[in-house]
Amino acid sequence: MDLNTLWFLLLGVMFTAYAVLDGFDLGVGALHLFTRTDAERRAMITSIGPVWDGNEVWLVTGVGALFGAFPDAYSTLFSGFYTVYMLILVGLIFRGVAIEFRNLESATRWRRSWDWLFALGSIMPTVMFGIMVGNMIVGIPIGPDKEVVAENFFALLTPYPILVGLFVLSLFTLHGALWLNFKLSGELQARVKGWAKRCFWVFLVMYIITTGATIHLHPHMIANFGQFWWAWILVVLTALAVLNVPRTLHLGYELRALLNVACIIAGTFALFGIGVFPNLLRSSLDAAYSLNLYNAASSSSTLHIMLIMAIVGIPFILSYTIGIYWVFRGKVVVDGEEKH
Repeated sequence: MDLNTLWFLLLGVMFTAYAVLDGFDLGVGALHLFTRTDAERRAMITSIGPVWDGNEVWLVTGVGALFGAFPDAYSTLFSGFYTVYMLILVGLIFRGVAIEFRNLESATRWRRSWDWLFALGSIMPTVMFGIMVGNMIVGIPIGPDKEVVAENFFALLTPYPILVGLFVLSLFTLHGALWLNFKLSGELQARVKGWAKRCFWVFLVMYIITTGATIHLHPHMIANFGQFWWAWILVVLTALAVLNVPRTLHLGYELRALLNVACIIAGTFALFGIGVFPNLLRSSLDAAYSLNLYNAASSSSTLHIMLIMAIVGIPFILSYTIGIYWVFRGKVVVDGEEKH
């Protein structure tokens, strides 16, 4: 394995870690307004309060690694999806501000306003992430100068990318519901469990439709499966994880249900990576204009130095992530409930 391929894998690991970790707290935000009382909304925010900002470290790390390892892909991606990235950034900023500002005042209007911003700031980035991935599957009009040709925000909103955006929203919402089922207790947990069951069926429908649309409309996404035969094993394992969610939820295996969705996210990202390999950005104008692991990469010496930095730095991020989840393990008690 050469350095270019290794960095492709490392980027996949970083962005997958972000999706698995931040997916549930984006999902919690999407479900935030379905609660009945202020105490329940506080409990939902408390369940992600210690970890949400640490989860986003993986996004920052992944984007930084993309800039260092594949600068041409970074510049093309950010210029072509400039509005999408701004909407993602605005959403993430407002949800972070909402978490911090919501409880500074007790006025109902104040808290409801921040509740809405928290929900919208969670839903919008989720859908935009999906729209971006959908357009990467469809192809981007990249010219011979590695620039996006005449692309604008509304050109990105075609049916298939919107479908992928809604699929990602359904997946993260299910992830959030199962996280709340894992972290909450009492009456709210029982209600959240009902949400999780409904979220699963919505996700299952979106999963089937999106998978079918991808195979039918963009068969190049499974072209590499002949070369990488083990990808079919990953397909089966991901499908089994999907089918195992309602079983673990019904039996009350809270952590197993949550881990099943984490496996679905990881499997889906891995299959996406296999589908686009060796391209980073596929050109819809001419395959020769696509940006791949080699024509978009930094020099070999740069990739080598970055690998040393990653070997030193990633264990620190992992240690922090594991430590914070260990310290804040356990259930969140809604105000008014008795502690057990």
